[in-house]
Amino acid sequence: MELRQLQYFMTICDELHFTRAAEKMGVSTPNISQQIRGLEDELGVLLFDRIGRKIVLTEAGAILKEHGAAVFGHLQQANDAILDLKATKGGSLSIGVLPGDADLVFNSLLLSFHQNYPTISLALLETTKVTEQVLDRSIDIGVTIEPVSDERLTKTPLFREEFALAVSVRDPLARESSIPLRKLQNMKMVLFPNDHQCRILIDQYCMDKGFRLQPHMETTTLFSLLHMVQSGVGACILPRLLLDNLANPDIKTVQLTQPVPSQDICLIYRSDRYVGYALRTFIKTLKAYVETAINQAKSS
Repeated sequence: MELRQLQYFMTICDELHFTRAAEKMGVSTPNISQQIRGLEDELGVLLFDRIGRKIVLTEAGAILKEHGAAVFGHLQQANDAILDLKATKGGSLSIGVLPGDADLVFNSLLLSFHQNYPTISLALLETTKVTEQVLDRSIDIGVTIEPVSDERLTKTPLFREEFALAVSVRDPLARESSIPLRKLQNMKMVLFPNDHQCRILIDQYCMDKGFRLQPHMETTTLFSLLHMVQSGVGACILPRLLLDNLANPDIKTVQLTQPVPSQDICLIYRSDRYVGYALRTFIKTLKAYVETAINQAKSS
């Protein structure tokens, strides 16, 4: 089996179309078909079932795809290690975060990181499939919520994220230091949509208490939520760390109790990936950023 044959095979797996795979690899369709037939002859199995114009992986093809991904993953790690050795002050990193977390956590972090490490390129991707995309190597690392249990992943706990109620300083609730979660059921609320991770978490806590939130307004952007809270349109539930570090004089943070909604945040990456300068630096910076934000919130 030649590496070029395996590259052709993996490209066809991605495209599930011989002509598109050939175009992507810069070869003719007959050429790529001949290479796959040769690979099938060598292995003594069919790798694809051809159903009309469609092709699907056979069981043997699925096995080869899994091991092929590992082969190219290891080659990429070797390349990364060599590049890291040649340029120990640079590199690139793709980071997967849950939808909304780019606004909630990462904006100021990325700005600070770029100022301190301008030779490291960062790409931030919002995705609902952080763990899956780390595993299939489409992103380098992910920041997600616990539990994460997969022996192929290295997990670094970051912090426990608690949620609190944000209200306008003109709202009567602004005089309260805390309120029980159950009192939210009759409150005028502005929230993220119900597929947002923050909303999913809060909805679950409320359902555990026997009620559902009926938001007055929904929006996908943090800026809009904060503006509506500040304007007195309604109250909102957001991470306490975010609210404390905003220090907006027009918004009051009220602690939620009985219980306090919370979730554990962690960083994940493949255990078999090379931990180069870019990743080491980002992990160190992220931990320091979180620790500083928590300390600032406690002292405010």
